[in-house]
Amino acid sequence: MSNPLSELLGRAKGWREHAEVVATNAVDWMFLRGSLVQSGLTPYETLLTGDPMSLRYYPPPYEDAIPLPDGDELEVRRRRHPVPLILVPPLGVTTESFDLMPHRSLARYFAARGFHVYMIDWGKPELRHARLTLENYAIDMFSEAVAEVRRHSGVQEISLMGWCMGGLLSLMYAGASGDTQVRNLITVASPIDFRGSGLPAFLARVVSLPAHLVRRYTNIRIHQFDPRRFQMPGWVTTLGFKLTDPIGSVTTYWDLAKRLADREFVESHSTTADYLDHMLVYPVGVIQDMFVHVLLDNHLAEGHIELGEHKADFSQIKSDFLAYAGDRDNIVPVPVARASVGLVGSGDKEFRIAPGGHMGVILGSKAQKSVWEPCAQWLDARSELDVPVEVTHAAERVMQRVQSRQRAEDPTL
Repeated sequence: MSNPLSELLGRAKGWREHAEVVATNAVDWMFLRGSLVQSGLTPYETLLTGDPMSLRYYPPPYEDAIPLPDGDELEVRRRRHPVPLILVPPLGVTTESFDLMPHRSLARYFAARGFHVYMIDWGKPELRHARLTLENYAIDMFSEAVAEVRRHSGVQEISLMGWCMGGLLSLMYAGASGDTQVRNLITVASPIDFRGSGLPAFLARVVSLPAHLVRRYTNIRIHQFDPRRFQMPGWVTTLGFKLTDPIGSVTTYWDLAKRLADREFVESHSTTADYLDHMLVYPVGVIQDMFVHVLLDNHLAEGHIELGEHKADFSQIKSDFLAYAGDRDNIVPVPVARASVGLVGSGDKEFRIAPGGHMGVILGSKAQKSVWEPCAQWLDARSELDVPVEVTHAAERVMQRVQSRQRAEDPTL
């Protein structure tokens, strides 16, 4: 027969331990929040440094297996697909987009899945970058990054995978550069038709009439204004993103309060909050281009866009093409993203819908099973070469160098 006093003491001990965990997590969250942030931990090497763009290479993890969001593990594949994969994040966010947490890192996942993974880092624009335009990003910087990937990998054919505006920049590059060696192209939640539904389409409808009246009856043009006079701080981007879901931006802290005893949840919440609180400014030159060519004239929905002296024509894209949209995305709803499939000239093209909102579809806890792994499987059969590359790539040397350094730091490996 159980002793009531022993049961009471046992419960009291459990309550005390629970309270200690909650107190520790609360103190860390309030005063040591940086210790909870888990983003940007995947090892990489910087191959190219520019102003503001740079290029990263992610070698395969040194572990035999990496953790996944659902608690399972993924065995690291040592054999590499020869066709390199370039991850293209959007503007306005840090590169932590694709390396948010160790178990929710897109870069780490694809490196473990057997791909040579490169990522374009668009940098942190400052006032001196205010005049940068879509042409500078989609043609100049993009071309420079692709050339370095080809030099480093020793392979001419490439795969591109972009989220949101990263997908748009990938489409613009492929449609304007004349690069016929983009073998595969994946976009996730990339807006195309700004006359559909969603927040950008609503904004387009609001500004369309007054903007067209100004265009018709005056000589005022947006591109006449000096971008440096209108450059805004990065917190404006953060505020704009949070206003797309104002209720969720508040209730997330109630979720945190309820789960303060869960250290993993506190780390995940702190990491995501830090990511959202440090969004980046868009160069005003890019905003001018997007406002005129995309928001007002909706040129993307017609399958083309002017990029300075270049013209991106999506019908010229012959790459194998895969596009995704989130089923709860209120920024880029399904119809807005679906339009891209009908515009590219690819013979092999497909559109898929995955669970999640604009951020969750690519970074959420369900993204690994609903987007990452299906994309990896789609790329598997499309990332081999007819003629094997026999030379020792610079990428292979980086892999060996990083793994040697990691073994030196941890002799147990």
